[in-house]
Amino acid sequence: MTDQQVHPTALIHAAGALVWRGDPAEPEIALVHRPRFDDWTFPKGKVKAGEHVIAGALREVAEETGLSVALGRHLPPVHYLKGGRLKRVDYWAARAVEQVASEPSDEVDRTEWLPIEQVRSRLTYEWDGALLRALMAAPLDTTPFLLVRHGYAGARHEWQGDDDLRPLDDNGVAQAAAIATVLPGYRPGSLISSPSKRCVQTLLPYAATRDLPIRTERLLSETEYDAAHGPDMVLGWLDAEGPAALCGHGKVLPELIATMTERRYSGHVEDTHLRKGGIAVLHHKDGQVVAVERYNT
Repeated sequence: MTDQQVHPTALIHAAGALVWRGDPAEPEIALVHRPRFDDWTFPKGKVKAGEHVIAGALREVAEETGLSVALGRHLPPVHYLKGGRLKRVDYWAARAVEQVASEPSDEVDRTEWLPIEQVRSRLTYEWDGALLRALMAAPLDTTPFLLVRHGYAGARHEWQGDDDLRPLDDNGVAQAAAIATVLPGYRPGSLISSPSKRCVQTLLPYAATRDLPIRTERLLSETEYDAAHGPDMVLGWLDAEGPAALCGHGKVLPELIATMTERRYSGHVEDTHLRKGGIAVLHHKDGQVVAVERYNT
């Protein structure tokens, strides 16, 4: 499982995407021209302070190309020095979905769609060629299944009453708001949750923006999770639901992720732990998981 830390520090942090359209076997890729540098590259830009890196990637792609996208696999980040400081740029594979109204970028004057071979010859920077190879090294048309651990909800021992009714605290509410800026990148249309209030609340801001119901399942709760049948149930959702997000507990999700990836993923996942408000993304195609990623909020 690859970890992607999300908050800019002294590092200059930027984010973008390799946006594709058409036949995933022979896609066209969006390149942008920046007149200031007279270069051809992939859409990207700086992550704002306090902005999740995924939200930053979505915003920058929209600003530079006018496109909304559906994110696929995370690609190897690019590091280079700029003005004596290290800069990291995180990229994702991203399928173009629709043209959206956005403020035009003053950094980009043209966007062109090109087939792979023409992209290779048009790119200005060598590292962008490595990104293009990484993009085409695994399937493009994957489907995301997200497993989300609920946000902070205070101390269990300080709560008086039914633990299923323990709500998010202020930090957890902030995490739920951040998660609502991340999930649009994956466009989950099915939302499934433990019935615990803190889990439902974690998905609620995203659900409200999309007018989506949240389906609750007692077998995802801490008290009723069944390790013998839970993974089969969730793998059934993975196979049937299309893009989906599930919210559960720290005592349930690591075992669930471990079992799902043991059955469906040819790679190795060393650590399946999720922090509160953390997200694991399983990208799958034809019943097999092809990439596993982990993000914090």
